[in-house]
Amino acid sequence: MTVRSAGILLYRRNSAAELEFWIAHMGGPFWAHKDARAWSIPKGEYLEDEDPLVAAKREFAEEMGVAAPAVDYHQLGIFRQPSGKLVAVFTAESDFDPERIVSNTFDLEWPRGSGVIRSYPEIDDAIWATETVARAKLVGGQVPILDALIRHLGPH
Repeated sequence: MTVRSAGILLYRRNSAAELEFWIAHMGGPFWAHKDARAWSIPKGEYLEDEDPLVAAKREFAEEMGVAAPAVDYHQLGIFRQPSGKLVAVFTAESDFDPERIVSNTFDLEWPRGSGVIRSYPEIDDAIWATETVARAKLVGGQVPILDALIRHLGPH
């Protein structure tokens, strides 16, 4: 069975008219001291009969701790990840600026085999990143999402 996720990639133009993208650092011990290729768009899994935009907004709220901006979203496409997961991505222009990020958590035995279960945030940070920074930080399988959004927006 194919795993499906839905996510939101927000964008804006900064004071220098450069495009910026809202990306999130993945939480937990595996990603703790990593920066390059350790960031993602806010996203999460959904069931086949669920509306992917509804799921994307729910997952955004769970990972950011605040609702997704109340703006019109455009479906950018469905992107196959190296794992085989299909990610439905929605995008919108927004000057999203939360006071803080409060992500939901997941439980994990850490260190592995220790019998100790700890809770970790799914997301431990999120930032507005320029294209160059986003390309370096996003996990490799999500760079095509960034490329698709840049194509969709046209020359800047």
